[in-house]
Amino acid sequence: MLIDFFYTLRSAKLPVSAHEMLSLLEALRAGVVGPKSDTQGEGAWKIDDFYFLSRAIMVKDEKHYDKFDRAFGAYFKGVEMVADFTKDIPLEWLRKTLELELSPEEKAKIEKLGWDELMETLKKRFEEQKERHEGGSKWIGTGGTSPFGANGYNPQGIRIGQEKGRNRSAVKVWDQRAYKDYDDSQELGTRNIKVALRRLRKFAREGTQEELDLDDTIRSTAANAGYLDIKMVPERHNNVKVLLLMDVGGTMDEHIARVEELFSAAKTEFKHLEFYYFHNCVYDFMWKNNRRRFAEKFPTWDIIRKYNKDYKLIFVGDATMSPYEILQPGGSVEYNNEEAGSQWIGRLTNAFPKFAWINPEPQGVWQYRQSISIVQQLMNQRMYPLTLRGLEDAMRLLTK
Repeated sequence: MLIDFFYTLRSAKLPVSAHEMLSLLEALRAGVVGPKSDTQGEGAWKIDDFYFLSRAIMVKDEKHYDKFDRAFGAYFKGVEMVADFTKDIPLEWLRKTLELELSPEEKAKIEKLGWDELMETLKKRFEEQKERHEGGSKWIGTGGTSPFGANGYNPQGIRIGQEKGRNRSAVKVWDQRAYKDYDDSQELGTRNIKVALRRLRKFAREGTQEELDLDDTIRSTAANAGYLDIKMVPERHNNVKVLLLMDVGGTMDEHIARVEELFSAAKTEFKHLEFYYFHNCVYDFMWKNNRRRFAEKFPTWDIIRKYNKDYKLIFVGDATMSPYEILQPGGSVEYNNEEAGSQWIGRLTNAFPKFAWINPEPQGVWQYRQSISIVQQLMNQRMYPLTLRGLEDAMRLLTK
């Protein structure tokens, strides 16, 4: 079984060798992770333990974690995952055990709370509630119509303890989630994205003489009575500078494959490419590595000061969020931001006059998302769909 697992990792283009495979076998023989006598059955390994052991041995660089996770998941698909819900009582309250589907008429009766009232009410609920609750319209729990909890319905609620949004309308998420870096080595299903991005390229001769000038060589050789006269010119490089800011996590999980294709093409086409991640809306910091996003922060002010105005600024995101996250201080789903996201969007677009927003959401739904309309206004209507036509239009705008 482990031999096939090894070849699965190799097929995923992970740099693993027989040495790592032998090390993994040695660790298993040494009992680093041992057989469990529990619900999995006598002699079975807990899959989580094996995952962390194999990743620690087989993966030498964090940039390959995402590839490993996908390969591991593909190979062990269907193997039961053992979860422990006993360590944290509040998480036990929030464990999904009930799915409540309301009729359209019932949903229409639910009134949306304002931001201040919503947060104040949540504070009171935490002070009053002493036990787990399922269903209902008041307490923090699962499957109900309260603005607080998971797997229920409220049009402007706070999601607590739910893996991902079910109705895509939560105001606050109080879960620390692990996002994946986009894979810049993703193989393109089509080269059309590269062709579209080439509209932005601007070549110039630079550096030492590294490239054969065939026309001048032929001309000089002919003028020299047939004696070979080789002419060299500096290699041509793309001088366009691009600052790429990418939304990651949450609703963007639905668009990972297409954004990875775009990211991979951009890394190929632009020699001067700088990139950062944000979640939903830009605030006072961004990051380059999603696994260390709280430890390695890059202040947005530093990014603005670091790069010149000749950088082309490209946002990539679905702009699907609560309007609070854009317009309200403290509206971020992950921390208490002192300034609204709209202010930071304004600062970035003022610092980099050539800017555009690429949205992977189908253009037909834009008019139904209030947050998308707000971002469009902040971007001076410079929002384009992640389609070949949309990319061409965006690149044409950035070249003006």
